[in-house]
Amino acid sequence: MTINVDNIKAQMRKGILEYCILSIISRNDAYASSIIAELKAAEMIVVEGTLYPLLTRQKNQGLLTYRWEESPQGPPRKYYSITEKGRAYLEQLDIAWSEFIAQVQHIRNGQ
Repeated sequence: MTINVDNIKAQMRKGILEYCILSIISRNDAYASSIIAELKAAEMIVVEGTLYPLLTRQKNQGLLTYRWEESPQGPPRKYYSITEKGRAYLEQLDIAWSEFIAQVQHIRNGQ
């Protein structure tokens, strides 16, 4: 039996991607290309076709807002910023993530 580790890693990334996006935007307002670049730098490969639906969903949930800004190179950019609701949600995700890591470590350590 061959186990496809890349497929497993892709499924794990999908589950945590929204958390990562909110974390990035919580530090500084960001546009899609800069978010993708940061995710790629962390080796979380994401394409625009994956990112834009997540950003739209988070905006529709009231977690993000956006504004258009002129760009020195090319067309205007849509900059996303986190809302107060988004910050509160991110705090809850931080707690859930810490709990999840502790649970997995507990299982992995056999305690």
